[in-house]
Amino acid sequence: MQHFTIATRESRLALWQANHVKALLEKQGHQVTLLGMTTLGDQILDRSLSKVGGKGLFVKELETALEDGKADLAVHSLKDVPMELPPGFELACVMEREDPRDAWVSPKYATLQDLPQGATVGTSSLRRMALLRALRPDLKIEPLRGNLDTRLRKLDEGLYDGIVLAAAGLKRLGLGERIRTVFETTEMLPAAGQGALGIEVRTGRDDVVKALSHLMDTKTWLVVSAERAVSRVMGGSCSMPLAAHATFSGDVLSIRAAWGDPEGVQSMALANNHATVTDTASAVRLGESVARQLQVAVQAAQAKS
Repeated sequence: MQHFTIATRESRLALWQANHVKALLEKQGHQVTLLGMTTLGDQILDRSLSKVGGKGLFVKELETALEDGKADLAVHSLKDVPMELPPGFELACVMEREDPRDAWVSPKYATLQDLPQGATVGTSSLRRMALLRALRPDLKIEPLRGNLDTRLRKLDEGLYDGIVLAAAGLKRLGLGERIRTVFETTEMLPAAGQGALGIEVRTGRDDVVKALSHLMDTKTWLVVSAERAVSRVMGGSCSMPLAAHATFSGDVLSIRAAWGDPEGVQSMALANNHATVTDTASAVRLGESVARQLQVAVQAAQAKS
C-alpha cells in the first residue's frame, strides 16, 4: 500500500476524472488524496487558447506540482495534453476510452441541419469551426470558452442556438440527456485523444507506473498513440484545425485525419490508412504515414485556394 497525491484542475469534470482514478487506486489498497489547482487555461477566458499559449496552459501548473513533489500523478483529458511533454515527464497510463465523438447540444434544434440559416453556434475549437463550416457554411460561429457548466449556462441564457461539446464529458457528469444528437465521425472527426484520460508522472517514478499498470487499456493506448502521432508530425496544437481518429477491427487499426480552414476559405483535406498494429511502434508508424498523406493533401488544398 502506498499514498499517492493526484494533481487535478478544479472544474467539475476534472474533479470527476481525478476521483474516478482515485477510486480505482483505492480499490487496489492505496491511499489517495487530491490536490486541486486552478490553471492559467482556466483563468484566461476572454481569448482563444490559440492566442494565449495553447492547451498546454491546462497542464503546466499540474506539472509544476509533480516537479516540486507536491503530487505523484496528474489526471488529464488526453486531448488537452501537448504532443510533446517537457523533459522529465511521461504519459504513464491511458485508460479505457469513453465516447470520442462530438455532441450537438441545443434547447430548440434537434440537429445541426435543423438550424435556420445564419443561426449562431458556439465553439472555440478551430477543428470544430472548420468542420461545422464544411457542413453548414451559412452558420455564424461564435467563441465559447469556460468549463462545461459555464458553456451550458451560456447556451441556456440564449447566447447561442446550439453548441458543440465532447460527448464524453457530458456522459461522465451524468448530463447525457443534454445531448440532442451525436455527430458520427464521418461528419465531425474527433480530436486526437478525445474521450480518453491520460495520467502523467515524473520520469523515474516506477512505483507510480506500477500502480497505474492495472488501469492501462492497451487498445486505447495504441489507438491514441496513432492519433497523437498524426498531430505530432503535423505540429498539431489548438492553433491548428486538425482532427485524427482511429479504430480497431481485430488487429487492424484504421485511422482518418482531417485538416480544415476555420474561416472556410480553403477546402477540407483528408487522409486515411490502415495496418496491422500490435505495439506502440507500429501504431506510431501508422499515424506518421497518415500525417504525411495529410500534408500532401493540405498543400493541394492550399494551391487551389
